[in-house]
Amino acid sequence: MSKLQSAETDALFRAVLSLKTVDECYRFFEDVCTIKELQDLSQRFAVARMLTEGRVYSDVQRETGASTATISRVNKALNYGSDGYKLALSRMIDGE
Repeated sequence: MSKLQSAETDALFRAVLSLKTVDECYRFFEDVCTIKELQDLSQRFAVARMLTEGRVYSDVQRETGASTATISRVNKALNYGSDGYKLALSRMIDGE
């Protein structure tokens, strides 16, 4: 069981899964997150995509503006995490 798992987190994830369009996601996340939080999440996902593509840290940093600490954290998640980034990225590639 994940340390994050709770009834509240389950409800949040079910809410996200209920969204059907990018516009609905914008509306929801603009209410749930601060602009900075959403930008940080988007940046981390971009970093994960670029690292998965085999891009080097310097390119990732230049193109995303992410710090080396953020890039390292994302890389650690890609290598030792729960494979969440990999799952989402593969589904985007596969068009699921």
